[in-house]
Amino acid sequence: MTATRPTPITNATRLQKPSGMPIHKYRGYDAVDIPDRTWPDQRITRAPRWLSTDLRDGNQALIDPMSPARKREMFDLLVRMGYKEIEVGFPSSGETDFAFVRSIIEEGAIPEDVTISVLTQAREDLIERTVESLIGARRATVHLYNATAPTFRRVVFRGSKDDIKQIAVDGTRLVMEYAEKLLGPETIFGYQYSPEIFTDTELDFALEVCEAVCDVWQPEEGREIILNLPATVERSTPSTHADRFEWMSRNLTRREHVCLSVHPHNDRGTAVAAAELALMAGADRIEGCLFGQGERTGNVDLVTLGMNLFSQGVDPQIDFSQIDEVRRTSEYCNQMEVHPRHPYAGDLVYTAFSGSHQDAIKKGFDAMEADAAAQGRTVDDIEWAVPYLPIDPKDVGRSYEAVIRVNSQSGKGGIAYVLKNDHKLDLPRRMQIEFSRIIQAKTDAEGGEVTPTQIWSTFRDEYLPNPDDAWGRVQLRTGQTTTGSDGRDTITVEATVDGTDTVLSGTGNGPISAFFEALQAIGIDARLLDYTEHTMSEGASSQAASYIECAIDGKVLWGIGIDANTTRASLKAVVSAVNRASR
Repeated sequence: MTATRPTPITNATRLQKPSGMPIHKYRGYDAVDIPDRTWPDQRITRAPRWLSTDLRDGNQALIDPMSPARKREMFDLLVRMGYKEIEVGFPSSGETDFAFVRSIIEEGAIPEDVTISVLTQAREDLIERTVESLIGARRATVHLYNATAPTFRRVVFRGSKDDIKQIAVDGTRLVMEYAEKLLGPETIFGYQYSPEIFTDTELDFALEVCEAVCDVWQPEEGREIILNLPATVERSTPSTHADRFEWMSRNLTRREHVCLSVHPHNDRGTAVAAAELALMAGADRIEGCLFGQGERTGNVDLVTLGMNLFSQGVDPQIDFSQIDEVRRTSEYCNQMEVHPRHPYAGDLVYTAFSGSHQDAIKKGFDAMEADAAAQGRTVDDIEWAVPYLPIDPKDVGRSYEAVIRVNSQSGKGGIAYVLKNDHKLDLPRRMQIEFSRIIQAKTDAEGGEVTPTQIWSTFRDEYLPNPDDAWGRVQLRTGQTTTGSDGRDTITVEATVDGTDTVLSGTGNGPISAFFEALQAIGIDARLLDYTEHTMSEGASSQAASYIECAIDGKVLWGIGIDANTTRASLKAVVSAVNRASR
Protein backbone atom coordinates (compact mmCIF):
# COMPACT_ATOMS: atom_id res chain seq x y z
CA MET A 1 0.00 0.00 0.00
CA THR A 2 1.33 3.45 -0.96
CA ALA A 3 1.21 5.98 1.89
CA THR A 4 -0.45 9.31 1.15
CA ARG A 5 0.91 12.59 2.44
CA PRO A 6 -1.23 15.53 3.64
CA THR A 7 -1.43 18.62 1.46
CA PRO A 8 0.88 21.33 2.81
CA ILE A 9 -0.48 24.77 3.69
CA THR A 10 0.65 27.41 1.22
CA ASN A 11 0.28 31.18 1.03
CA ALA A 12 -2.57 30.67 -1.42
CA THR A 13 -4.55 28.58 1.06
CA ARG A 14 -3.97 31.14 3.82
CA LEU A 15 -5.64 34.06 1.99
CA GLN A 16 -8.34 35.89 3.92
CA LYS A 17 -11.59 36.77 2.23
CA PRO A 18 -12.92 40.35 2.01
CA SER A 19 -14.92 41.29 5.11
CA GLY A 20 -17.71 43.11 3.31
CA MET A 21 -17.46 46.00 5.79
CA PRO A 22 -17.83 49.59 4.40
CA ILE A 23 -14.13 50.42 4.25
CA HIS A 24 -14.79 53.07 1.55
CA LYS A 25 -15.99 55.43 4.32
CA TYR A 26 -12.54 55.76 5.87
CA ARG A 27 -9.11 56.91 4.79
CA GLY A 28 -5.65 56.14 6.06
CA TYR A 29 -3.51 58.52 8.09
CA ASP A 30 -1.03 60.89 6.48
CA ALA A 31 2.65 60.05 6.73
CA VAL A 32 5.16 62.65 7.95
CA ASP A 33 7.99 63.58 5.62
CA ILE A 34 10.90 63.17 8.01
CA PRO A 35 13.37 60.73 6.42
CA ASP A 36 16.15 61.57 8.91
CA ARG A 37 14.00 60.84 11.96
CA THR A 38 16.09 60.13 15.06
CA TRP A 39 13.58 58.81 17.57
CA PRO A 40 13.94 55.09 16.65
CA ASP A 41 17.50 55.16 18.05
CA GLN A 42 16.52 56.78 21.35
CA ARG A 43 15.87 55.09 24.69
CA ILE A 44 13.89 56.37 27.66
CA THR A 45 16.41 56.61 30.49
CA ARG A 46 14.64 58.99 32.87
CA ALA A 47 11.10 59.77 33.91
CA PRO A 48 9.20 62.53 32.11
CA ARG A 49 7.24 65.21 33.85
CA TRP A 50 3.83 63.78 34.68
CA LEU A 51 0.46 65.49 34.77
CA SER A 52 -2.54 63.61 36.14
CA THR A 53 -5.83 64.64 34.57
CA ASP A 54 -7.91 62.18 36.61
CA LEU A 55 -9.86 65.00 38.25
CA ARG A 56 -10.71 66.67 34.95
CA ASP A 57 -10.49 64.47 31.88
CA GLY A 58 -11.07 61.30 33.89
CA ASN A 59 -13.88 62.75 35.99
CA GLN A 60 -15.83 64.22 33.09
CA ALA A 61 -15.87 60.77 31.46
CA LEU A 62 -17.69 59.10 34.37
CA ILE A 63 -21.32 58.06 34.28
CA ASP A 64 -21.52 59.33 37.85
CA PRO A 65 -18.98 62.20 38.25
CA MET A 66 -17.09 62.25 41.52
CA SER A 67 -18.65 63.80 44.58
CA PRO A 68 -16.53 66.42 46.40
CA ALA A 69 -15.44 63.74 48.89
CA ARG A 70 -14.38 61.35 46.13
CA LYS A 71 -12.58 64.14 44.28
CA ARG A 72 -10.65 65.00 47.44
CA GLU A 73 -9.74 61.36 48.04
CA MET A 74 -8.42 61.08 44.48
CA PHE A 75 -6.46 64.32 44.85
CA ASP A 76 -4.89 63.15 48.11
CA LEU A 77 -3.96 59.82 46.51
CA LEU A 78 -2.25 61.57 43.59
CA VAL A 79 -0.28 63.75 46.00
CA ARG A 80 0.79 60.72 48.08
CA MET A 81 1.94 58.92 44.95
CA GLY A 82 4.17 61.86 44.04
CA TYR A 83 2.45 63.64 41.16
CA LYS A 84 3.67 67.25 41.07
CA GLU A 85 1.32 68.52 38.35
CA ILE A 86 -2.39 67.76 38.74
CA GLU A 87 -5.21 69.04 36.56
CA VAL A 88 -7.89 69.55 39.18
CA GLY A 89 -10.90 70.60 37.17
CA PHE A 90 -12.79 72.73 34.68
CA PRO A 91 -13.87 75.52 37.08
CA SER A 92 -15.98 77.43 34.58
CA SER A 93 -18.07 74.34 33.77
CA GLY A 94 -20.12 74.55 36.96
CA GLU A 95 -20.18 75.24 40.67
CA THR A 96 -18.96 71.74 41.65
CA ASP A 97 -15.59 72.05 39.94
CA PHE A 98 -15.17 75.70 40.96
CA ALA A 99 -15.93 74.91 44.60
CA PHE A 100 -13.52 71.97 44.61
CA VAL A 101 -10.64 74.09 43.33
CA ARG A 102 -11.41 76.72 45.96
CA SER A 103 -11.61 74.09 48.71
CA ILE A 104 -8.16 72.58 48.14
CA ILE A 105 -6.64 76.08 47.98
CA GLU A 106 -8.41 77.47 51.04
CA GLU A 107 -7.91 74.31 53.13
CA GLY A 108 -4.18 74.21 52.39
CA ALA A 109 -4.42 70.77 50.80
CA ILE A 110 -1.92 71.53 48.02
CA PRO A 111 1.73 70.91 48.96
CA GLU A 112 4.13 73.74 48.11
CA ASP A 113 5.83 71.70 45.38
CA VAL A 114 2.59 70.70 43.61
CA THR A 115 1.23 72.75 40.71
CA ILE A 116 -2.49 72.59 40.05
CA SER A 117 -3.83 73.10 36.54
CA VAL A 118 -7.30 74.19 35.42
CA LEU A 119 -8.82 73.95 31.95
CA THR A 120 -10.75 76.59 30.05
CA GLN A 121 -12.16 77.26 26.62
CA ALA A 122 -11.13 80.46 24.84
CA ARG A 123 -14.11 82.62 25.89
CA GLU A 124 -13.61 85.71 28.03
CA ASP A 125 -16.29 84.95 30.63
CA LEU A 126 -14.98 81.41 31.07
CA ILE A 127 -11.37 82.58 31.28
CA GLU A 128 -12.23 85.14 33.97
CA ARG A 129 -14.09 82.52 36.04
CA THR A 130 -11.21 80.07 35.61
CA VAL A 131 -8.52 82.49 36.77
CA GLU A 132 -10.77 83.57 39.65
CA SER A 133 -10.79 79.97 40.94
CA LEU A 134 -7.00 80.16 41.45
CA ILE A 135 -6.86 83.18 43.76
CA GLY A 136 -4.48 82.39 46.62
CA ALA A 137 -2.90 79.32 45.00
CA ARG A 138 0.88 78.95 45.37
CA ARG A 139 1.55 77.31 42.00
CA ALA A 140 -1.07 77.22 39.25
CA THR A 141 -1.39 76.81 35.49
CA VAL A 142 -4.24 77.82 33.22
CA HIS A 143 -4.70 75.41 30.34
CA LEU A 144 -6.46 76.94 27.33
CA TYR A 145 -7.48 74.99 24.27
CA ASN A 146 -9.29 75.36 20.98
CA ALA A 147 -9.82 72.83 18.21
CA THR A 148 -7.65 73.37 15.12
CA ALA A 149 -8.42 70.37 12.88
CA PRO A 150 -9.97 70.84 9.42
CA THR A 151 -13.23 69.04 10.24
CA PHE A 152 -13.75 71.26 13.28
CA ARG A 153 -12.89 74.40 11.33
CA ARG A 154 -15.42 73.46 8.67
CA VAL A 155 -18.22 71.78 10.66
CA VAL A 156 -18.09 73.18 14.19
CA PHE A 157 -16.68 76.71 13.93
CA ARG A 158 -17.21 77.41 10.21
CA GLY A 159 -14.14 79.58 10.28
CA SER A 160 -10.90 80.04 8.37
CA LYS A 161 -7.43 79.16 9.60
CA ASP A 162 -6.91 82.81 10.53
CA ASP A 163 -10.14 82.79 12.54
CA ILE A 164 -9.06 79.73 14.48
CA LYS A 165 -5.58 81.11 15.12
CA GLN A 166 -7.10 84.36 16.36
CA ILE A 167 -9.17 82.44 18.93
CA ALA A 168 -5.95 81.01 20.38
CA VAL A 169 -4.16 84.37 20.33
CA ASP A 170 -7.04 86.28 21.92
CA GLY A 171 -7.56 83.57 24.54
CA THR A 172 -3.89 83.67 25.51
CA ARG A 173 -3.97 87.45 25.86
CA LEU A 174 -7.09 87.27 28.03
CA VAL A 175 -5.53 84.67 30.32
CA MET A 176 -2.54 86.98 30.84
CA GLU A 177 -4.76 90.00 31.49
CA TYR A 178 -6.95 88.25 34.05
CA ALA A 179 -3.96 86.64 35.77
CA GLU A 180 -2.40 90.11 36.11
CA LYS A 181 -5.70 91.52 37.42
CA LEU A 182 -6.80 88.76 39.82
CA LEU A 183 -3.73 86.87 41.06
CA GLY A 184 -1.29 88.19 43.61
CA PRO A 185 2.49 87.81 43.90
CA GLU A 186 2.04 84.73 46.07
CA THR A 187 1.01 82.74 42.97
CA ILE A 188 3.64 81.27 40.66
CA PHE A 189 1.62 81.32 37.47
CA GLY A 190 2.06 79.26 34.30
CA TYR A 191 0.32 78.83 30.99
CA GLN A 192 -0.50 75.84 28.79
CA TYR A 193 -1.97 75.86 25.32
CA SER A 194 -3.41 72.91 23.36
CA PRO A 195 -4.22 72.88 19.64
CA GLU A 196 -6.98 70.34 20.23
CA ILE A 197 -7.31 67.47 17.75
CA PHE A 198 -3.60 67.86 17.00
CA THR A 199 -3.58 64.41 15.42
CA ASP A 200 -5.91 65.64 12.64
CA THR A 201 -4.42 69.11 12.27
CA GLU A 202 -2.01 69.93 9.44
CA LEU A 203 1.46 70.07 10.98
CA ASP A 204 2.37 73.42 9.45
CA PHE A 205 -0.87 74.97 10.75
CA ALA A 206 -0.43 73.45 14.24
CA LEU A 207 3.05 75.00 14.29
CA GLU A 208 1.71 78.35 13.06
CA VAL A 209 -0.90 78.51 15.84
CA CYS A 210 1.60 77.48 18.54
CA GLU A 211 4.08 80.11 17.34
CA ALA A 212 1.36 82.78 17.40
CA VAL A 213 0.49 81.83 20.98
CA CYS A 214 4.16 81.98 21.94
CA ASP A 215 4.42 85.45 20.37
CA VAL A 216 1.82 86.60 22.91
CA TRP A 217 3.14 84.72 25.95
CA GLN A 218 6.81 85.47 25.13
CA PRO A 219 8.49 82.40 26.67
CA GLU A 220 12.06 82.99 27.83
CA GLU A 221 14.47 81.86 30.51
CA GLY A 222 12.39 81.33 33.67
CA ARG A 223 9.13 81.77 31.77
CA GLU A 224 8.24 78.52 30.07
CA ILE A 225 5.15 77.75 28.06
CA ILE A 226 3.58 74.29 27.96
CA LEU A 227 2.50 73.31 24.48
CA ASN A 228 0.32 70.24 24.70
CA LEU A 229 -0.22 68.30 21.45
CA PRO A 230 -3.22 66.09 22.20
CA ALA A 231 -4.18 62.92 20.42
CA THR A 232 -7.76 63.84 21.25
CA VAL A 233 -8.70 61.02 18.90
CA GLU A 234 -5.96 58.46 18.23
CA ARG A 235 -5.69 58.30 14.44
CA SER A 236 -2.38 56.71 13.45
CA THR A 237 0.26 54.23 14.45
CA PRO A 238 2.47 55.20 17.40
CA SER A 239 5.37 55.60 14.95
CA THR A 240 3.54 58.32 13.02
CA HIS A 241 2.60 60.00 16.30
CA ALA A 242 6.31 60.05 17.15
CA ASP A 243 7.13 61.53 13.72
CA ARG A 244 4.70 64.39 14.37
CA PHE A 245 6.33 65.13 17.71
CA GLU A 246 9.84 65.08 16.28
CA TRP A 247 8.74 67.41 13.48
CA MET A 248 7.18 69.87 15.93
CA SER A 249 10.14 69.67 18.31
CA ARG A 250 12.54 70.47 15.47
CA ASN A 251 10.53 73.38 14.07
CA LEU A 252 9.47 75.32 17.18
CA THR A 253 11.58 78.49 17.24
CA ARG A 254 11.78 78.81 21.05
CA ARG A 255 12.08 75.13 21.80
CA GLU A 256 14.39 75.56 24.80
CA HIS A 257 11.64 77.47 26.62
CA VAL A 258 8.83 75.08 25.66
CA CYS A 259 7.63 72.10 27.66
CA LEU A 260 6.28 69.81 24.94
CA SER A 261 3.48 67.72 26.39
CA VAL A 262 1.86 64.55 25.04
CA HIS A 263 -1.80 63.76 25.76
CA PRO A 264 -2.78 60.46 24.07
CA HIS A 265 -6.20 58.88 24.02
CA ASN A 266 -6.61 55.19 23.35
CA ASP A 267 -8.97 54.95 20.38
CA ARG A 268 -6.66 52.54 18.53
CA GLY A 269 -5.54 50.78 21.70
CA THR A 270 -1.96 52.03 21.39
CA ALA A 271 -1.91 55.07 23.69
CA VAL A 272 0.89 53.70 25.88
CA ALA A 273 3.11 53.03 22.87
CA ALA A 274 2.25 56.44 21.39
CA ALA A 275 3.26 58.17 24.63
CA GLU A 276 6.53 56.26 24.93
CA LEU A 277 7.51 56.90 21.33
CA ALA A 278 6.60 60.58 21.69
CA LEU A 279 9.04 60.78 24.62
CA MET A 280 11.71 59.25 22.38
CA ALA A 281 10.83 61.89 19.79
CA GLY A 282 11.35 64.85 22.12
CA ALA A 283 8.28 65.21 24.37
CA ASP A 284 8.99 66.40 27.90
CA ARG A 285 5.76 65.62 29.73
CA ILE A 286 2.92 63.08 29.66
CA GLU A 287 -0.69 63.79 30.58
CA GLY A 288 -2.92 60.85 31.48
CA CYS A 289 -5.08 59.10 34.06
CA LEU A 290 -4.62 56.23 36.49
CA PHE A 291 -5.61 52.97 34.79
CA GLY A 292 -6.50 54.77 31.55
CA GLN A 293 -9.70 56.44 32.74
CA GLY A 294 -11.07 59.04 30.34
CA GLU A 295 -13.43 59.75 27.46
CA ARG A 296 -14.41 56.89 25.12
CA THR A 297 -11.52 54.41 25.23
CA GLY A 298 -9.72 56.49 27.82
CA ASN A 299 -6.65 58.63 28.34
CA VAL A 300 -3.24 57.04 28.37
CA ASP A 301 -2.68 54.88 31.46
CA LEU A 302 -0.23 56.51 33.88
CA VAL A 303 0.11 53.32 35.94
CA THR A 304 1.23 51.23 32.97
CA LEU A 305 3.60 53.96 31.75
CA GLY A 306 5.19 54.38 35.16
CA MET A 307 5.52 50.67 35.80
CA ASN A 308 6.97 50.12 32.33
CA LEU A 309 9.81 52.46 33.34
CA PHE A 310 10.21 50.68 36.68
CA SER A 311 10.43 47.28 34.95
CA GLN A 312 13.36 48.61 32.90
CA GLY A 313 15.27 49.92 35.91
CA VAL A 314 14.19 53.55 35.45
CA ASP A 315 12.76 55.35 38.49
CA PRO A 316 9.27 56.62 37.50
CA GLN A 317 9.45 59.10 40.40
CA ILE A 318 5.92 57.99 41.29
CA ASP A 319 5.28 55.54 44.13
CA PHE A 320 3.44 52.39 43.00
CA SER A 321 4.66 50.27 45.93
CA GLN A 322 1.08 49.79 47.22
CA ILE A 323 -0.62 49.25 43.89
CA ASP A 324 -3.70 47.61 45.40
CA GLU A 325 -4.37 50.73 47.48
CA VAL A 326 -4.04 52.82 44.31
CA ARG A 327 -6.44 50.49 42.49
CA ARG A 328 -8.99 50.37 45.31
CA THR A 329 -9.01 54.15 45.72
CA SER A 330 -9.35 54.63 41.98
CA GLU A 331 -12.23 52.15 41.83
CA TYR A 332 -13.97 53.92 44.72
CA CYS A 333 -13.51 57.40 43.27
CA ASN A 334 -14.42 56.44 39.69
CA GLN A 335 -17.04 53.82 40.61
CA MET A 336 -15.50 51.66 37.87
CA GLU A 337 -13.59 48.41 38.28
CA VAL A 338 -10.04 47.83 37.11
CA HIS A 339 -9.93 44.78 34.85
CA PRO A 340 -8.43 41.66 36.50
CA ARG A 341 -5.98 41.42 33.57
CA HIS A 342 -4.94 45.09 33.73
CA PRO A 343 -1.13 45.38 33.46
CA TYR A 344 0.66 45.41 36.82
CA ALA A 345 -2.49 46.06 38.90
CA GLY A 346 -5.16 43.50 37.96
CA ASP A 347 -6.08 40.76 40.43
CA LEU A 348 -4.80 38.03 38.12
CA VAL A 349 -1.67 39.52 36.53
CA TYR A 350 0.80 37.76 38.84
CA THR A 351 -1.16 34.50 39.12
CA ALA A 352 -0.49 31.58 36.80
CA PHE A 353 -3.26 29.06 36.26
CA SER A 354 -1.34 26.94 33.77
CA GLY A 355 0.58 24.08 35.36
CA SER A 356 3.66 24.65 33.18
CA HIS A 357 3.69 28.35 34.06
CA GLN A 358 3.36 27.55 37.76
CA ASP A 359 6.26 25.12 37.55
CA ALA A 360 8.49 27.64 35.74
CA ILE A 361 7.70 30.36 38.28
CA LYS A 362 8.46 28.06 41.20
CA LYS A 363 11.78 27.07 39.63
CA GLY A 364 12.55 30.74 39.00
CA PHE A 365 12.09 31.58 42.68
CA ASP A 366 14.27 28.61 43.67
CA ALA A 367 17.00 29.75 41.25
CA MET A 368 16.86 33.32 42.58
CA GLU A 369 17.38 32.07 46.12
CA ALA A 370 20.26 29.84 45.05
CA ASP A 371 21.95 32.63 43.05
CA ALA A 372 21.62 35.07 45.95
CA ALA A 373 23.06 32.57 48.41
CA ALA A 374 25.99 31.84 46.10
CA GLN A 375 26.77 35.57 45.92
CA GLY A 376 26.31 36.12 49.65
CA ARG A 377 23.52 38.60 48.98
CA THR A 378 19.78 38.76 49.46
CA VAL A 379 17.25 38.09 46.71
CA ASP A 380 16.32 41.78 46.74
CA ASP A 381 19.90 42.73 45.89
CA ILE A 382 20.26 40.75 42.67
CA GLU A 383 18.70 41.18 39.23
CA TRP A 384 15.14 39.92 38.98
CA ALA A 385 14.83 36.88 36.71
CA VAL A 386 11.70 34.79 37.23
CA PRO A 387 9.87 33.33 34.21
CA TYR A 388 6.50 34.90 33.35
CA LEU A 389 6.87 37.67 35.96
CA PRO A 390 8.31 40.91 34.51
CA ILE A 391 8.64 42.43 38.01
CA ASP A 392 8.78 41.17 41.57
CA PRO A 393 5.15 41.32 42.80
CA LYS A 394 6.44 42.20 46.26
CA ASP A 395 7.68 45.54 44.88
CA VAL A 396 4.09 46.66 44.34
CA GLY A 397 2.77 45.28 47.62
CA ARG A 398 1.57 41.88 46.41
CA SER A 399 2.31 38.77 48.43
CA TYR A 400 3.94 35.72 46.90
CA GLU A 401 0.93 33.70 48.01
CA ALA A 402 -0.91 35.28 45.08
CA VAL A 403 1.76 33.87 42.75
CA ILE A 404 3.05 30.58 44.13
CA ARG A 405 -0.05 28.46 43.94
CA VAL A 406 1.43 25.42 42.33
CA ASN A 407 -1.24 22.76 41.89
CA SER A 408 -3.71 24.88 43.87
CA GLN A 409 -6.07 26.03 41.14
CA SER A 410 -8.00 22.84 40.42
CA GLY A 411 -11.68 23.20 41.14
CA LYS A 412 -11.57 26.90 42.03
CA GLY A 413 -14.45 27.76 39.73
CA GLY A 414 -16.53 24.82 40.93
CA ILE A 415 -15.92 25.65 44.59
CA ALA A 416 -16.91 29.29 44.05
CA TYR A 417 -20.05 28.16 42.22
CA VAL A 418 -21.19 25.90 45.09
CA LEU A 419 -20.71 28.64 47.68
CA LYS A 420 -22.54 31.22 45.59
CA ASN A 421 -25.33 28.98 44.32
CA ASP A 422 -26.02 27.04 47.54
CA HIS A 423 -25.09 29.59 50.21
CA LYS A 424 -25.31 33.02 48.50
CA LEU A 425 -21.63 33.78 49.22
CA ASP A 426 -19.89 35.61 46.38
CA LEU A 427 -16.25 35.25 47.39
CA PRO A 428 -13.69 37.80 46.11
CA ARG A 429 -11.35 36.28 43.58
CA ARG A 430 -8.31 36.14 45.85
CA MET A 431 -10.38 34.55 48.59
CA GLN A 432 -11.55 31.94 46.07
CA ILE A 433 -7.93 31.12 45.41
CA GLU A 434 -7.12 30.96 49.13
CA PHE A 435 -10.01 28.60 49.90
CA SER A 436 -9.30 26.44 46.85
CA ARG A 437 -5.90 25.67 48.39
CA ILE A 438 -7.62 24.42 51.53
CA ILE A 439 -9.91 22.17 49.49
CA GLN A 440 -6.97 21.00 47.39
CA ALA A 441 -5.09 20.01 50.54
CA LYS A 442 -8.15 18.11 51.73
CA THR A 443 -8.53 16.21 48.45
CA ASP A 444 -4.79 15.48 48.33
CA ALA A 445 -4.89 14.07 51.84
CA GLU A 446 -8.14 12.12 51.59
CA GLY A 447 -8.41 11.42 47.88
CA GLY A 448 -11.64 11.05 45.99
CA GLU A 449 -14.27 13.64 45.14
CA VAL A 450 -15.22 16.48 47.47
CA THR A 451 -18.99 17.01 47.64
CA PRO A 452 -20.84 20.34 48.03
CA THR A 453 -21.68 19.35 51.62
CA GLN A 454 -18.01 18.74 52.38
CA ILE A 455 -17.06 22.05 50.76
CA TRP A 456 -19.52 23.93 52.98
CA SER A 457 -18.47 22.06 56.10
CA THR A 458 -14.82 22.85 55.41
CA PHE A 459 -15.63 26.49 54.70
CA ARG A 460 -17.58 26.92 57.95
CA ASP A 461 -14.84 25.27 59.98
CA GLU A 462 -12.19 27.51 58.39
CA TYR A 463 -14.01 30.86 58.36
CA LEU A 464 -17.28 30.61 60.37
CA PRO A 465 -16.73 28.53 63.53
CA ASN A 466 -19.80 27.51 65.50
CA PRO A 467 -20.16 29.73 68.63
CA ASP A 468 -20.78 26.55 70.64
CA ASP A 469 -17.43 25.19 69.50
CA ALA A 470 -15.42 28.40 69.29
CA TRP A 471 -11.74 28.46 68.50
CA GLY A 472 -9.19 31.23 68.20
CA ARG A 473 -8.06 34.00 70.48
CA VAL A 474 -11.04 36.35 70.11
CA GLN A 475 -14.78 35.81 70.39
CA LEU A 476 -16.86 38.91 69.64
CA ARG A 477 -19.94 39.63 71.76
CA THR A 478 -21.12 43.23 71.36
CA GLY A 479 -19.76 46.40 69.85
CA GLN A 480 -20.68 50.07 69.75
CA THR A 481 -19.39 52.82 67.45
CA THR A 482 -19.58 56.58 67.90
CA THR A 483 -18.44 59.33 65.53
CA GLY A 484 -16.69 62.39 66.92
CA SER A 485 -16.85 65.96 65.71
CA ASP A 486 -13.60 65.38 63.79
CA GLY A 487 -15.27 62.64 61.75
CA ARG A 488 -13.23 59.83 63.35
CA ASP A 489 -14.94 56.77 64.80
CA THR A 490 -14.41 55.33 68.27
CA ILE A 491 -15.35 51.70 68.84
CA THR A 492 -15.94 49.84 72.09
CA VAL A 493 -16.13 46.04 71.85
CA GLU A 494 -17.02 43.50 74.48
CA ALA A 495 -15.16 40.30 73.70
CA THR A 496 -13.58 37.20 75.12
CA VAL A 497 -9.83 37.22 74.53
CA ASP A 498 -7.83 34.10 75.33
CA GLY A 499 -10.72 32.91 77.53
CA THR A 500 -11.04 36.15 79.51
CA ASP A 501 -13.87 38.65 79.17
CA THR A 502 -12.53 42.08 78.27
CA VAL A 503 -13.42 45.40 76.66
CA LEU A 504 -11.42 46.65 73.68
CA SER A 505 -11.53 50.21 72.38
CA GLY A 506 -9.87 52.15 69.57
CA THR A 507 -10.24 55.14 67.25
CA GLY A 508 -9.76 55.41 63.50
CA ASN A 509 -11.10 56.53 60.14
CA GLY A 510 -14.10 54.18 60.25
CA PRO A 511 -15.14 51.23 62.44
CA ILE A 512 -12.69 48.76 60.87
CA SER A 513 -9.73 51.11 61.33
CA ALA A 514 -10.82 51.73 64.92
CA PHE A 515 -11.10 47.97 65.57
CA PHE A 516 -7.58 47.42 64.24
CA GLU A 517 -6.32 49.95 66.76
CA ALA A 518 -8.27 48.19 69.51
CA LEU A 519 -6.59 44.90 68.61
CA GLN A 520 -3.18 46.50 69.09
CA ALA A 521 -3.90 46.48 72.84
CA ILE A 522 -3.83 42.66 72.88
CA GLY A 523 -0.72 42.41 70.72
CA ILE A 524 -2.38 41.81 67.36
CA ASP A 525 -0.82 43.78 64.50
CA ALA A 526 -3.40 43.78 61.69
CA ARG A 527 -3.56 45.84 58.49
CA LEU A 528 -6.43 46.01 55.98
CA LEU A 529 -5.55 44.94 52.42
CA ASP A 530 -8.94 44.54 50.80
CA TYR A 531 -12.59 44.74 51.76
CA THR A 532 -15.87 43.93 50.04
CA GLU A 533 -19.40 43.15 51.11
CA HIS A 534 -22.80 42.23 49.66
CA THR A 535 -26.28 41.40 50.82
CA MET A 536 -27.18 37.72 50.73
CA SER A 537 -30.84 38.24 49.82
CA GLU A 538 -33.43 40.93 49.27
CA GLY A 539 -35.73 42.38 51.93
CA ALA A 540 -35.49 44.09 55.29
CA SER A 541 -34.40 40.91 57.08
CA SER A 542 -31.51 40.16 54.74
CA GLN A 543 -28.03 39.52 56.04
CA ALA A 544 -24.77 41.00 54.80
CA ALA A 545 -21.60 39.08 54.08
CA SER A 546 -18.34 40.98 54.61
CA TYR A 547 -14.99 39.77 53.31
CA ILE A 548 -11.76 41.27 54.62
CA GLU A 549 -8.20 40.54 53.54
CA CYS A 550 -5.70 41.33 56.27
CA ALA A 551 -1.98 41.26 56.85
CA ILE A 552 -1.66 39.87 60.39
CA ASP A 553 1.76 39.39 61.93
CA GLY A 554 3.30 38.74 58.53
CA LYS A 555 0.50 36.50 57.25
CA VAL A 556 -2.00 37.44 54.54
CA LEU A 557 -5.40 35.95 55.34
CA TRP A 558 -9.06 36.43 54.52
CA GLY A 559 -11.87 36.53 57.03
CA ILE A 560 -15.63 36.53 56.59
CA GLY A 561 -18.44 37.80 58.75
CA ILE A 562 -22.18 37.35 58.30
CA ASP A 563 -24.67 39.53 60.15
CA ALA A 564 -27.80 41.60 59.59
CA ASN A 565 -25.75 44.65 60.61
CA THR A 566 -23.04 45.50 58.08
CA THR A 567 -20.67 47.01 60.65
CA ARG A 568 -20.96 43.95 62.88
CA ALA A 569 -20.42 41.70 59.83
CA SER A 570 -17.20 43.61 59.12
CA LEU A 571 -15.97 43.18 62.69
CA LYS A 572 -16.77 39.48 62.54
CA ALA A 573 -14.75 39.25 59.33
CA VAL A 574 -11.74 40.83 61.07
CA VAL A 575 -12.11 38.39 63.99
CA SER A 576 -12.34 35.50 61.50
CA ALA A 577 -9.02 36.52 59.94
CA VAL A 578 -7.39 37.19 63.33
CA ASN A 579 -8.41 33.79 64.69
CA ARG A 580 -7.22 32.03 61.55
CA ALA A 581 -3.82 33.69 61.95
CA SER A 582 -3.34 32.11 65.38
CA ARG A 583 -4.92 28.75 64.59
